[in-house]
Amino acid sequence: MFRFLGAATAAAAGLLFAQTYTPGAQSLTFVSTVDDSEQPYALYLPKDYEAGKKYPLVISLHSEESNHRLNLMQVLGQGNRFADGSRVPLNYFRPARDVEFIVASPLARGTMGYRGIAEKDVYDVLADVKRRFLVDEDRVYLTGISMGGAGALWFALSRPDVWAAVAPVCAVPVPEAEALAPNALNLPIRLFHGDQDPLTPVASSRQWHRRLLDLSVAADYIEYPAVRHNAWDYAYKDGALFDWFAQFHRNRFPQRVRFVTGSYRYNSAYWVRIDGLTPGVPGSIDARQTGASEVRIETQNIDGFTLSLDHPVGSVFVDDAALRVAPATSLSFRKQSGRWTTGRIPPAGKRSGREGPAAEVASERHIYIYGTAGSPSPDELNFRRKQAETAAAWSSERERLPLSFPVKADSAVTQQDLDTADLVLFGTRETNTVIAQFADRLPLALNAGAADYGLLFIADVGKHYALVSSGLPWWTGFDDAGRQTGRFAPKTYAELSTFGDYIFFKGSLASVVAEGRFDKNWKLPPDAAAKMMATGTVTVR
Repeated sequence: MFRFLGAATAAAAGLLFAQTYTPGAQSLTFVSTVDDSEQPYALYLPKDYEAGKKYPLVISLHSEESNHRLNLMQVLGQGNRFADGSRVPLNYFRPARDVEFIVASPLARGTMGYRGIAEKDVYDVLADVKRRFLVDEDRVYLTGISMGGAGALWFALSRPDVWAAVAPVCAVPVPEAEALAPNALNLPIRLFHGDQDPLTPVASSRQWHRRLLDLSVAADYIEYPAVRHNAWDYAYKDGALFDWFAQFHRNRFPQRVRFVTGSYRYNSAYWVRIDGLTPGVPGSIDARQTGASEVRIETQNIDGFTLSLDHPVGSVFVDDAALRVAPATSLSFRKQSGRWTTGRIPPAGKRSGREGPAAEVASERHIYIYGTAGSPSPDELNFRRKQAETAAAWSSERERLPLSFPVKADSAVTQQDLDTADLVLFGTRETNTVIAQFADRLPLALNAGAADYGLLFIADVGKHYALVSSGLPWWTGFDDAGRQTGRFAPKTYAELSTFGDYIFFKGSLASVVAEGRFDKNWKLPPDAAAKMMATGTVTVR
Protein backbone atom coordinates (compact mmCIF):
# COMPACT_ATOMS: atom_id res chain seq x y z
CA MET A 1 0.00 0.00 0.00
CA PHE A 2 0.99 3.61 -0.45
CA ARG A 3 2.11 5.61 2.57
CA PHE A 4 1.23 9.23 3.24
CA LEU A 5 2.61 11.64 5.82
CA GLY A 6 0.24 12.52 8.64
CA ALA A 7 -1.19 16.02 8.82
CA ALA A 8 1.13 17.16 11.63
CA THR A 9 4.21 15.81 9.89
CA ALA A 10 3.16 17.35 6.60
CA ALA A 11 2.56 20.68 8.29
CA ALA A 12 5.98 20.69 9.90
CA ALA A 13 7.65 19.67 6.66
CA GLY A 14 5.72 22.34 4.78
CA LEU A 15 6.88 25.08 7.13
CA LEU A 16 10.43 23.86 6.78
CA PHE A 17 10.60 23.59 2.99
CA ALA A 18 7.85 25.70 1.40
CA GLN A 19 9.45 29.07 2.15
CA THR A 20 12.23 28.31 -0.35
CA TYR A 21 9.81 28.23 -3.30
CA THR A 22 8.59 31.08 -5.45
CA PRO A 23 5.11 31.51 -6.94
CA GLY A 24 4.31 30.40 -10.48
CA ALA A 25 5.02 27.36 -12.64
CA GLN A 26 8.14 25.27 -12.08
CA SER A 27 9.58 21.77 -12.32
CA LEU A 28 10.35 19.58 -9.30
CA THR A 29 11.49 15.99 -8.85
CA PHE A 30 11.12 13.15 -6.36
CA VAL A 31 13.32 10.09 -5.99
CA SER A 32 11.48 6.92 -6.98
CA THR A 33 11.97 3.81 -4.88
CA VAL A 34 11.22 1.75 -8.00
CA ASP A 35 14.54 2.46 -9.67
CA ASP A 36 16.27 5.20 -7.60
CA SER A 37 15.69 7.69 -10.41
CA GLU A 38 14.68 11.33 -10.10
CA GLN A 39 11.23 11.65 -11.63
CA PRO A 40 9.88 15.07 -12.64
CA TYR A 41 6.56 16.75 -12.13
CA ALA A 42 5.30 20.21 -13.00
CA LEU A 43 4.04 22.44 -10.20
CA TYR A 44 2.12 25.68 -9.94
CA LEU A 45 2.08 27.87 -6.82
CA PRO A 46 -0.44 30.73 -6.56
CA LYS A 47 0.66 34.28 -7.38
CA ASP A 48 0.38 35.39 -3.75
CA TYR A 49 1.65 32.14 -2.30
CA GLU A 50 2.39 32.23 1.44
CA ALA A 51 4.55 29.51 2.99
CA GLY A 52 2.56 29.30 6.22
CA LYS A 53 -0.87 29.07 4.59
CA LYS A 54 -2.78 25.88 3.75
CA TYR A 55 -3.81 25.49 0.12
CA PRO A 56 -6.10 23.19 -1.82
CA LEU A 57 -4.27 20.90 -4.25
CA VAL A 58 -5.18 19.70 -7.74
CA ILE A 59 -3.43 16.63 -9.18
CA SER A 60 -3.66 16.71 -12.98
CA LEU A 61 -2.87 13.70 -15.20
CA HIS A 62 -1.60 14.18 -18.75
CA SER A 63 -2.88 12.46 -21.87
CA GLU A 64 -1.11 9.89 -24.03
CA GLU A 65 1.95 11.12 -25.95
CA SER A 66 2.02 14.23 -23.80
CA ASN A 67 3.88 15.22 -20.64
CA HIS A 68 3.64 16.92 -17.28
CA ARG A 69 4.71 20.35 -18.54
CA LEU A 70 2.09 20.67 -21.28
CA ASN A 71 -0.54 19.24 -18.95
CA LEU A 72 0.11 21.95 -16.37
CA MET A 73 -0.40 24.57 -19.07
CA GLN A 74 -3.59 22.85 -20.20
CA VAL A 75 -5.22 22.63 -16.78
CA LEU A 76 -4.36 26.30 -16.18
CA GLY A 77 -6.13 27.27 -19.40
CA GLN A 78 -3.18 27.93 -21.70
CA GLY A 79 -2.38 24.57 -23.28
CA ASN A 80 -3.79 25.48 -26.70
CA ARG A 81 -1.13 28.18 -27.08
CA PHE A 82 1.71 25.70 -27.43
CA ALA A 83 2.25 22.94 -29.95
CA ASP A 84 4.86 21.28 -27.72
CA GLY A 85 4.78 22.18 -24.05
CA SER A 86 8.03 20.31 -23.42
CA ARG A 87 9.91 23.10 -25.21
CA VAL A 88 8.42 25.99 -23.24
CA PRO A 89 10.33 26.97 -20.07
CA LEU A 90 7.84 26.80 -17.23
CA ASN A 91 9.25 29.89 -15.54
CA TYR A 92 8.00 31.94 -18.52
CA PHE A 93 4.53 30.44 -18.39
CA ARG A 94 1.63 32.54 -17.15
CA PRO A 95 -1.81 30.98 -16.48
CA ALA A 96 -4.94 32.37 -18.08
CA ARG A 97 -6.09 33.21 -14.56
CA ASP A 98 -4.40 33.15 -11.17
CA VAL A 99 -5.99 30.51 -8.94
CA GLU A 100 -5.59 29.96 -5.21
CA PHE A 101 -4.65 26.31 -5.68
CA ILE A 102 -1.43 24.39 -5.78
CA VAL A 103 -1.43 22.32 -8.98
CA ALA A 104 0.83 19.31 -9.59
CA SER A 105 1.12 17.34 -12.83
CA PRO A 106 3.18 14.09 -12.67
CA LEU A 107 5.07 12.77 -15.67
CA ALA A 108 4.36 9.22 -14.40
CA ARG A 109 6.95 7.85 -16.89
CA GLY A 110 5.11 9.17 -19.96
CA THR A 111 2.66 7.10 -21.97
CA MET A 112 2.17 3.91 -20.00
CA GLY A 113 -1.29 4.34 -18.50
CA TYR A 114 -1.78 5.02 -14.83
CA ARG A 115 -1.46 1.54 -13.38
CA GLY A 116 1.48 -0.20 -11.76
CA ILE A 117 4.59 1.96 -11.55
CA ALA A 118 2.85 4.97 -13.10
CA GLU A 119 0.12 4.76 -10.45
CA LYS A 120 2.77 4.64 -7.74
CA ASP A 121 4.45 7.71 -9.26
CA VAL A 122 1.23 9.70 -9.00
CA TYR A 123 0.80 8.89 -5.32
CA ASP A 124 4.51 9.58 -4.77
CA VAL A 125 4.02 13.04 -6.29
CA LEU A 126 1.03 13.60 -4.00
CA ALA A 127 3.17 12.63 -1.00
CA ASP A 128 6.07 14.81 -2.18
CA VAL A 129 3.86 17.88 -2.56
CA LYS A 130 2.46 17.32 0.94
CA ARG A 131 6.01 17.01 2.26
CA ARG A 132 7.07 20.34 0.75
CA PHE A 133 3.93 22.43 1.20
CA LEU A 134 0.98 22.94 3.51
CA VAL A 135 -1.87 21.13 1.79
CA ASP A 136 -5.46 21.07 3.01
CA GLU A 137 -6.05 17.31 3.27
CA ASP A 138 -9.79 17.78 2.75
CA ARG A 139 -9.37 19.79 -0.45
CA VAL A 140 -7.33 17.50 -2.71
CA TYR A 141 -8.82 17.24 -6.22
CA LEU A 142 -8.09 15.20 -9.32
CA THR A 143 -8.47 15.71 -13.05
CA GLY A 144 -7.01 14.14 -16.19
CA ILE A 145 -7.19 14.16 -19.98
CA SER A 146 -7.88 11.12 -22.21
CA MET A 147 -5.41 8.51 -20.84
CA GLY A 148 -5.22 10.77 -17.78
CA GLY A 149 -9.02 10.88 -17.62
CA ALA A 150 -9.05 7.08 -17.40
CA GLY A 151 -6.41 7.32 -14.68
CA ALA A 152 -8.56 9.85 -12.81
CA LEU A 153 -11.54 7.47 -12.89
CA TRP A 154 -9.42 4.58 -11.68
CA PHE A 155 -7.88 6.57 -8.80
CA ALA A 156 -11.29 8.01 -7.87
CA LEU A 157 -12.98 4.62 -7.62
CA SER A 158 -10.15 2.55 -6.16
CA ARG A 159 -9.33 5.12 -3.43
CA PRO A 160 -12.35 7.42 -3.18
CA ASP A 161 -11.53 8.86 0.23
CA VAL A 162 -8.31 10.53 -0.99
CA TRP A 163 -10.17 13.06 -3.14
CA ALA A 164 -12.67 15.85 -2.54
CA ALA A 165 -13.88 15.86 -6.19
CA VAL A 166 -12.76 14.39 -9.53
CA ALA A 167 -13.11 15.66 -13.12
CA PRO A 168 -12.16 13.25 -15.96
CA VAL A 169 -11.96 14.90 -19.41
CA CYS A 170 -12.65 12.79 -22.55
CA ALA A 171 -11.56 9.73 -20.58
CA VAL A 172 -10.69 6.64 -22.60
CA PRO A 173 -12.78 3.59 -21.58
CA VAL A 174 -11.89 2.06 -18.19
CA PRO A 175 -13.62 -1.36 -18.13
CA GLU A 176 -11.70 -2.56 -15.07
CA ALA A 177 -13.16 0.32 -13.04
CA GLU A 178 -16.81 -0.38 -13.85
CA ALA A 179 -17.29 -2.82 -10.97
CA LEU A 180 -15.97 -0.15 -8.60
CA ALA A 181 -18.53 2.49 -9.59
CA PRO A 182 -20.48 2.10 -6.29
CA ASN A 183 -17.41 3.45 -4.47
CA ALA A 184 -18.13 6.99 -5.71
CA LEU A 185 -21.16 7.40 -3.45
CA ASN A 186 -19.56 10.26 -1.49
CA LEU A 187 -17.36 11.64 -4.27
CA PRO A 188 -18.57 14.40 -6.64
CA ILE A 189 -17.59 13.58 -10.24
CA ARG A 190 -17.90 15.81 -13.30
CA LEU A 191 -17.30 14.31 -16.75
CA PHE A 192 -16.44 16.28 -19.90
CA HIS A 193 -16.47 15.14 -23.53
CA GLY A 194 -16.76 16.49 -27.09
CA ASP A 195 -19.55 14.89 -29.09
CA GLN A 196 -17.38 14.62 -32.23
CA ASP A 197 -14.38 13.02 -30.50
CA PRO A 198 -12.76 10.70 -33.10
CA LEU A 199 -10.32 9.05 -30.66
CA THR A 200 -12.37 8.35 -27.54
CA PRO A 201 -16.04 7.55 -28.23
CA VAL A 202 -18.38 10.00 -26.53
CA ALA A 203 -20.58 7.02 -25.65
CA SER A 204 -18.04 6.05 -22.98
CA SER A 205 -18.60 9.21 -20.92
CA ARG A 206 -22.36 9.03 -21.47
CA GLN A 207 -22.37 5.46 -20.15
CA TRP A 208 -20.25 6.40 -17.15
CA HIS A 209 -22.62 9.26 -16.35
CA ARG A 210 -25.65 6.99 -16.50
CA ARG A 211 -23.88 4.26 -14.50
CA LEU A 212 -23.00 6.72 -11.71
CA LEU A 213 -26.45 8.31 -11.62
CA ASP A 214 -28.07 4.89 -11.35
CA LEU A 215 -25.93 4.34 -8.23
CA SER A 216 -27.02 7.66 -6.67
CA VAL A 217 -23.60 9.25 -7.19
CA ALA A 218 -23.38 13.05 -7.37
CA ALA A 219 -22.16 12.98 -10.97
CA ASP A 220 -22.77 15.47 -13.74
CA TYR A 221 -21.72 15.61 -17.35
CA ILE A 222 -20.88 18.39 -19.77
CA GLU A 223 -20.85 17.52 -23.47
CA TYR A 224 -19.53 20.01 -26.01
CA PRO A 225 -21.29 20.08 -29.43
CA ALA A 226 -19.03 19.90 -32.51
CA VAL A 227 -15.90 19.45 -30.33
CA ARG A 228 -13.40 16.74 -31.15
CA HIS A 229 -10.65 15.29 -28.94
CA ASN A 230 -9.80 18.61 -27.31
CA ALA A 231 -12.55 18.93 -24.73
CA TRP A 232 -9.94 20.17 -22.23
CA ASP A 233 -9.74 23.48 -24.10
CA TYR A 234 -13.32 24.06 -22.97
CA ALA A 235 -13.37 22.21 -19.64
CA TYR A 236 -10.34 24.15 -18.39
CA LYS A 237 -11.15 27.51 -20.02
CA ASP A 238 -10.88 30.56 -17.74
CA GLY A 239 -10.25 28.42 -14.67
CA ALA A 240 -13.88 27.28 -14.47
CA LEU A 241 -12.86 23.84 -13.22
CA PHE A 242 -11.21 25.39 -10.17
CA ASP A 243 -14.47 27.16 -9.33
CA TRP A 244 -16.26 23.80 -9.47
CA PHE A 245 -13.62 22.12 -7.29
CA ALA A 246 -13.80 24.91 -4.71
CA GLN A 247 -17.38 23.91 -3.81
CA PHE A 248 -16.29 20.61 -2.30
CA HIS A 249 -14.54 19.42 0.82
CA ARG A 250 -13.87 15.77 1.56
CA ASN A 251 -16.20 14.27 4.15
CA ARG A 252 -14.04 11.94 6.20
CA PHE A 253 -17.01 10.41 8.03
CA PRO A 254 -19.96 10.20 5.63
CA GLN A 255 -23.14 8.65 6.99
CA ARG A 256 -22.93 5.79 4.49
CA VAL A 257 -19.89 4.05 3.01
CA ARG A 258 -20.32 1.71 0.05
CA PHE A 259 -17.12 0.00 -1.05
CA VAL A 260 -16.25 -2.74 -3.55
CA THR A 261 -12.80 -4.26 -4.00
CA GLY A 262 -11.08 -7.49 -4.95
CA SER A 263 -7.65 -6.55 -3.60
CA TYR A 264 -5.91 -5.79 -0.33
CA ARG A 265 -4.03 -3.03 -2.16
CA TYR A 266 -7.30 -1.08 -2.23
CA ASN A 267 -8.99 -2.24 0.98
CA SER A 268 -10.31 0.88 2.72
CA ALA A 269 -12.51 3.92 2.27
CA TYR A 270 -13.41 6.56 4.83
CA TRP A 271 -14.19 4.78 8.13
CA VAL A 272 -14.33 1.24 6.74
CA ARG A 273 -11.45 -1.19 6.14
CA ILE A 274 -11.84 -4.68 4.71
CA ASP A 275 -9.49 -7.04 6.59
CA GLY A 276 -10.41 -10.36 4.99
CA LEU A 277 -11.17 -11.12 1.34
CA THR A 278 -10.28 -13.49 -1.46
CA PRO A 279 -7.96 -11.60 -3.85
CA GLY A 280 -9.45 -11.54 -7.32
CA VAL A 281 -13.02 -12.05 -6.09
CA PRO A 282 -14.98 -8.79 -5.74
CA GLY A 283 -16.10 -8.27 -2.17
CA SER A 284 -18.32 -5.47 -0.91
CA ILE A 285 -19.44 -3.70 2.22
CA ASP A 286 -22.31 -1.26 2.63
CA ALA A 287 -22.10 0.45 6.04
CA ARG A 288 -24.65 2.99 7.31
CA GLN A 289 -24.80 5.03 10.48
CA THR A 290 -28.48 4.60 11.29
CA GLY A 291 -28.51 6.20 14.73
CA ALA A 292 -26.37 8.15 17.18
CA SER A 293 -24.49 4.97 18.12
CA GLU A 294 -25.86 2.40 15.66
CA VAL A 295 -24.35 1.04 12.45
CA ARG A 296 -25.94 -1.42 10.03
CA ILE A 297 -23.75 -3.31 7.59
CA GLU A 298 -24.33 -5.56 4.60
CA THR A 299 -21.46 -7.62 3.20
CA GLN A 300 -20.68 -9.89 0.28
CA ASN A 301 -17.60 -12.10 -0.17
CA ILE A 302 -15.61 -10.68 2.75
CA ASP A 303 -14.44 -12.38 5.95
CA GLY A 304 -13.40 -9.46 8.15
CA PHE A 305 -13.62 -5.70 8.49
CA THR A 306 -12.84 -2.80 10.85
CA LEU A 307 -14.85 0.35 11.56
CA SER A 308 -12.99 3.52 12.66
CA LEU A 309 -15.46 6.28 13.49
CA ASP A 310 -15.21 9.71 15.11
CA HIS A 311 -17.68 8.74 17.85
CA PRO A 312 -18.37 5.59 19.89
CA VAL A 313 -20.62 2.90 18.41
CA GLY A 314 -22.39 0.40 20.64
CA SER A 315 -25.00 -1.19 18.41
CA VAL A 316 -23.89 -3.06 15.29
CA PHE A 317 -25.95 -5.16 12.88
CA VAL A 318 -24.01 -7.20 10.30
CA ASP A 319 -26.05 -8.92 7.59
CA ASP A 320 -29.12 -8.51 9.86
CA ALA A 321 -27.41 -10.17 12.85
CA ALA A 322 -27.16 -8.04 16.00
CA LEU A 323 -23.71 -8.10 17.61
CA ARG A 324 -23.05 -6.99 21.18
CA VAL A 325 -20.08 -4.65 21.50
CA ALA A 326 -18.76 -2.28 24.14
CA PRO A 327 -19.12 1.28 22.80
CA ALA A 328 -15.92 2.24 20.97
CA THR A 329 -14.70 4.27 18.02
CA SER A 330 -12.76 1.35 16.51
CA LEU A 331 -14.38 -2.07 16.15
CA SER A 332 -13.31 -5.18 14.24
CA PHE A 333 -15.41 -8.12 13.10
CA ARG A 334 -14.66 -11.50 11.54
CA LYS A 335 -16.65 -14.35 10.07
CA GLN A 336 -16.34 -17.68 11.89
CA SER A 337 -18.11 -20.82 10.68
CA GLY A 338 -20.36 -18.66 8.56
CA ARG A 339 -21.35 -16.33 11.42
CA TRP A 340 -20.10 -12.84 12.25
CA THR A 341 -18.43 -12.21 15.59
CA THR A 342 -16.26 -9.50 17.13
CA GLY A 343 -12.47 -9.43 16.79
CA ARG A 344 -9.80 -9.11 14.12
CA ILE A 345 -9.57 -11.83 11.52
CA PRO A 346 -6.29 -13.80 11.82
CA PRO A 347 -3.83 -13.04 9.00
CA ALA A 348 -4.10 -15.45 6.07
CA GLY A 349 -1.39 -16.52 3.64
CA LYS A 350 -2.47 -13.83 1.20
CA ARG A 351 -2.41 -10.34 2.65
CA SER A 352 -1.63 -6.75 1.78
CA GLY A 353 1.53 -6.68 -0.31
CA ARG A 354 1.44 -10.48 -0.76
CA GLU A 355 -1.67 -11.29 -2.77
CA GLY A 356 -0.72 -11.41 -6.45
CA PRO A 357 -1.52 -11.43 -9.31
CA ALA A 358 1.53 -11.71 -11.57
CA ALA A 359 1.60 -8.04 -12.59
CA GLU A 360 2.16 -7.00 -8.96
CA VAL A 361 5.81 -7.96 -9.39
CA ALA A 362 6.14 -5.32 -12.10
CA SER A 363 4.44 -2.61 -10.03
CA GLU A 364 7.32 -2.00 -7.63
CA ARG A 365 11.10 -2.34 -7.51
CA HIS A 366 12.13 -5.58 -9.21
CA ILE A 367 15.08 -7.42 -10.78
CA TYR A 368 15.20 -9.80 -13.76
CA ILE A 369 17.40 -12.83 -13.03
CA TYR A 370 18.56 -15.53 -15.41
CA GLY A 371 20.27 -18.77 -14.47
CA THR A 372 23.85 -19.87 -15.01
CA ALA A 373 23.61 -23.30 -13.37
CA GLY A 374 23.82 -26.64 -15.19
CA SER A 375 27.02 -25.93 -17.15
CA PRO A 376 25.32 -24.15 -20.08
CA SER A 377 27.17 -23.63 -23.35
CA PRO A 378 27.98 -20.04 -24.33
CA ASP A 379 25.05 -20.06 -26.75
CA GLU A 380 22.67 -21.38 -24.09
CA LEU A 381 23.88 -18.84 -21.55
CA ASN A 382 23.38 -16.05 -24.05
CA PHE A 383 19.87 -17.37 -24.78
CA ARG A 384 19.01 -17.32 -21.07
CA ARG A 385 20.33 -13.78 -20.66
CA LYS A 386 18.40 -12.57 -23.71
CA GLN A 387 15.14 -13.86 -22.23
CA ALA A 388 15.62 -11.74 -19.12
CA GLU A 389 16.68 -8.71 -21.15
CA THR A 390 13.60 -9.02 -23.35
CA ALA A 391 11.33 -8.92 -20.30
CA ALA A 392 13.22 -5.98 -18.77
CA ALA A 393 13.03 -3.85 -21.95
CA TRP A 394 9.85 -1.84 -21.34
CA SER A 395 10.55 0.93 -23.81
CA SER A 396 9.59 0.68 -27.46
CA GLU A 397 10.63 2.47 -30.64
CA ARG A 398 7.58 4.69 -30.21
CA GLU A 399 7.95 5.42 -26.48
CA ARG A 400 11.27 5.68 -24.64
CA LEU A 401 10.21 5.39 -21.02
CA PRO A 402 12.29 7.01 -18.25
CA LEU A 403 12.79 3.84 -16.26
CA SER A 404 15.14 0.87 -16.31
CA PHE A 405 15.47 -2.40 -14.45
CA PRO A 406 18.57 -4.44 -13.62
CA VAL A 407 19.19 -7.76 -15.35
CA LYS A 408 21.46 -10.06 -13.39
CA ALA A 409 22.89 -13.56 -13.52
CA ASP A 410 21.88 -15.68 -10.53
CA SER A 411 25.55 -15.77 -9.47
CA ALA A 412 25.60 -11.94 -9.25
CA VAL A 413 22.52 -11.58 -7.04
CA THR A 414 23.34 -10.13 -3.61
CA GLN A 415 21.58 -10.36 -0.28
CA GLN A 416 20.70 -6.68 -0.67
CA ASP A 417 18.92 -7.54 -3.94
CA LEU A 418 16.88 -10.19 -2.15
CA ASP A 419 16.08 -7.81 0.70
CA THR A 420 15.02 -4.81 -1.41
CA ALA A 421 13.40 -6.03 -4.64
CA ASP A 422 10.84 -8.39 -6.08
CA LEU A 423 12.35 -11.08 -8.30
CA VAL A 424 11.52 -12.15 -11.84
CA LEU A 425 13.25 -15.52 -12.20
CA PHE A 426 13.84 -17.42 -15.45
CA GLY A 427 14.51 -21.15 -15.56
CA THR A 428 14.09 -24.00 -13.08
CA ARG A 429 15.82 -25.04 -9.87
CA GLU A 430 18.28 -26.99 -12.02
CA THR A 431 19.27 -23.94 -14.10
CA ASN A 432 18.78 -20.99 -11.71
CA THR A 433 20.34 -21.04 -8.25
CA VAL A 434 17.94 -18.37 -6.90
CA ILE A 435 14.97 -20.57 -7.82
CA ALA A 436 16.76 -23.45 -6.08
CA GLN A 437 17.27 -21.25 -3.01
CA PHE A 438 13.52 -20.65 -2.69
CA ALA A 439 12.36 -24.05 -3.99
CA ASP A 440 10.79 -25.12 -0.70
CA ARG A 441 8.58 -21.98 -0.70
CA LEU A 442 7.40 -22.30 -4.29
CA PRO A 443 4.01 -23.96 -4.92
CA LEU A 444 4.90 -25.24 -8.39
CA ALA A 445 7.87 -26.47 -10.38
CA LEU A 446 8.32 -27.40 -14.02
CA ASN A 447 10.11 -30.73 -14.13
CA ALA A 448 13.58 -30.87 -15.58
CA GLY A 449 13.54 -31.89 -19.22
CA ALA A 450 9.93 -30.84 -19.85
CA ALA A 451 9.75 -29.77 -23.46
CA ASP A 452 7.31 -27.46 -25.21
CA TYR A 453 5.66 -26.22 -21.99
CA GLY A 454 5.61 -22.85 -20.31
CA LEU A 455 4.87 -22.24 -16.62
CA LEU A 456 4.51 -18.82 -14.99
CA PHE A 457 3.51 -18.22 -11.38
CA ILE A 458 3.89 -15.67 -8.61
CA ALA A 459 4.85 -16.69 -5.08
CA ASP A 460 5.42 -15.15 -1.67
CA VAL A 461 9.06 -15.77 -0.70
CA GLY A 462 9.13 -13.86 2.56
CA LYS A 463 10.15 -10.23 2.17
CA HIS A 464 9.10 -10.00 -1.45
CA TYR A 465 7.42 -11.64 -4.42
CA ALA A 466 9.06 -14.04 -6.84
CA LEU A 467 7.65 -14.43 -10.34
CA VAL A 468 8.97 -17.66 -11.86
CA SER A 469 9.01 -18.21 -15.62
CA SER A 470 10.03 -21.78 -16.47
CA GLY A 471 10.26 -23.37 -19.90
CA LEU A 472 8.73 -21.31 -22.67
CA PRO A 473 8.54 -17.62 -21.63
CA TRP A 474 5.12 -16.17 -20.86
CA TRP A 475 4.99 -14.13 -24.06
CA THR A 476 5.23 -17.18 -26.35
CA GLY A 477 2.39 -16.78 -28.88
CA PHE A 478 0.93 -13.85 -26.97
CA ASP A 479 0.01 -11.85 -30.07
CA ASP A 480 -2.01 -14.76 -31.47
CA ALA A 481 -3.76 -15.69 -28.23
CA GLY A 482 -6.39 -12.93 -28.36
CA ARG A 483 -5.64 -11.57 -24.89
CA GLN A 484 -6.88 -8.03 -24.29
CA THR A 485 -4.24 -5.66 -22.95
CA GLY A 486 -4.25 -2.10 -21.68
CA ARG A 487 -4.11 0.40 -24.49
CA PHE A 488 -1.13 2.31 -23.14
CA ALA A 489 0.67 -0.17 -20.88
CA PRO A 490 4.27 -1.20 -21.75
CA LYS A 491 4.48 -4.63 -23.34
CA THR A 492 5.80 -6.55 -20.32
CA TYR A 493 3.32 -5.02 -17.88
CA ALA A 494 0.47 -5.36 -20.38
CA GLU A 495 1.17 -9.06 -20.88
CA LEU A 496 1.51 -9.81 -17.18
CA SER A 497 -1.72 -7.93 -16.45
CA THR A 498 -3.69 -10.53 -18.45
CA PHE A 499 -2.63 -13.34 -16.10
CA GLY A 500 -3.82 -14.33 -12.65
CA ASP A 501 -1.38 -15.90 -10.20
CA TYR A 502 -0.37 -18.73 -12.53
CA ILE A 503 -0.62 -19.95 -16.11
CA PHE A 504 0.55 -23.23 -17.64
CA PHE A 505 0.48 -23.77 -21.39
CA LYS A 506 1.71 -26.16 -24.08
CA GLY A 507 3.42 -24.80 -27.17
CA SER A 508 2.02 -21.27 -26.87
CA LEU A 509 -0.54 -19.18 -25.04
CA ALA A 510 -3.08 -20.32 -27.59
CA SER A 511 -3.09 -23.69 -25.78
CA VAL A 512 -3.54 -23.06 -22.05
CA VAL A 513 -3.71 -26.11 -19.79
CA ALA A 514 -4.63 -24.18 -16.63
CA GLU A 515 -4.59 -20.62 -15.32
CA GLY A 516 -6.12 -18.65 -12.48
CA ARG A 517 -5.55 -17.54 -8.89
CA PHE A 518 -4.17 -19.43 -5.92
CA ASP A 519 -6.46 -19.67 -2.89
CA LYS A 520 -6.07 -17.51 0.24
CA ASN A 521 -3.19 -19.70 1.43
CA TRP A 522 -1.31 -19.71 -1.88
CA LYS A 523 -2.54 -23.20 -2.73
CA LEU A 524 -3.42 -24.34 -6.23
CA PRO A 525 -7.12 -25.18 -6.76
CA PRO A 526 -7.63 -28.97 -7.04
CA ASP A 527 -8.95 -28.89 -10.63
CA ALA A 528 -5.94 -26.88 -11.85
CA ALA A 529 -3.57 -29.19 -9.95
CA ALA A 530 -5.12 -32.23 -11.60
CA LYS A 531 -4.77 -30.75 -15.09
CA MET A 532 -1.13 -29.83 -14.53
CA MET A 533 -0.11 -33.15 -13.00
CA ALA A 534 -1.87 -35.06 -15.77
CA THR A 535 0.77 -33.78 -18.20
CA GLY A 536 3.56 -35.37 -16.15
CA THR A 537 5.61 -32.18 -16.40
CA VAL A 538 4.70 -30.21 -13.25
CA THR A 539 5.29 -30.86 -9.56
CA VAL A 540 2.62 -29.40 -7.28
CA ARG A 541 3.60 -28.81 -3.65
